[in-house]
Amino acid sequence: MSVFEKYLSVWVALCIVAGIALGAMAPDAFAAIAGLEVAKVNLPVAVLVWLMIIPMLVRIDFSALRGVAAHWRGIGVTLFVNWAIKPFSMALLAWVFVGWLFRPLLPADQIESYIAGLIILAAAPCTAMVFVWSHLTKGEPHFTLSQVALNDAIMIVAFAPIVGLLLGLASIVVPWSTLLLSVLLYIVVPVIIAQLLRRGLLARGEAALAGALKALGPVSIAALLATLVLLFAFQGEQILSQPLVIALLAVPILIQVYLNAGAAYLLNRAAGEAHCVAGPSALIGASNFFELAVAAAISLFGVTSGAALATVVGVLIEVPVMLSVVWIVNRSKGWYERGLSRPTE
Repeated sequence: MSVFEKYLSVWVALCIVAGIALGAMAPDAFAAIAGLEVAKVNLPVAVLVWLMIIPMLVRIDFSALRGVAAHWRGIGVTLFVNWAIKPFSMALLAWVFVGWLFRPLLPADQIESYIAGLIILAAAPCTAMVFVWSHLTKGEPHFTLSQVALNDAIMIVAFAPIVGLLLGLASIVVPWSTLLLSVLLYIVVPVIIAQLLRRGLLARGEAALAGALKALGPVSIAALLATLVLLFAFQGEQILSQPLVIALLAVPILIQVYLNAGAAYLLNRAAGEAHCVAGPSALIGASNFFELAVAAAISLFGVTSGAALATVVGVLIEVPVMLSVVWIVNRSKGWYERGLSRPTE
């Protein structure tokens, strides 16, 4: 992990301060930027999101899908946690904490939007940072690559139905045309562009791909930070009037991360999977594709919505929380291996 990535939460915090300050100093300018929309898609944010997502997707080798059977138990556990537990547990946690326990402390007109943002955040498993977390736990690299490739393939067809179902269950109106447009703009098209770019780079050799990935990494992070500055410039007034909002929204996210990481870790142990697979499985099960979540929330509910803010809170706590999961996984390796239900293959 680079120094820049390691301290991502620090840069995010600085972007919050910068965004709120800029929004207060030039409200008319940011109102004009917020109004640059086509079909409810904010154009400046859309460009920044593409700059975030495409470099990350270039790392994904979909040919790795041929190797999913090699670690079928870990693959099965991770898929179960990512798609059968994670979105639904977050919907429940969002309703309990935001819709009930914290309701008196939050802006009444944003409750449903906050819930929607939390659901969107949990509906897509992480793509890029997982490789960092896997490396830190000495994870099996082929498992990590094949699992991420499989999740991305599933995301293309499953993201919209799961989000639509859960928002519907939460009694939130789902603009299906906008949701499908978000999937097209922020999953399908970036995947196609990224894979064409990857293929072109590989035609020039592995060194060309490695060099491009190294150069694109800072572009992705810079685009993320620029997006955050814009979002907090749009959201500044609301945050200043409700300073507890970010802390309260972080509570269900934190619970969800540890719940899903623990579920994946323990299920892999029960299934007899090796620790080098269980570690990345737990981290993939816990982390979120927050770049996609931010883009989808903005498209569905707008740049000044509570949904957009809720997804940004996920960005704020991502690095320190996931590093804590890495620490737990590494420190518990001896305990894990002593309790395997059967020998690993």
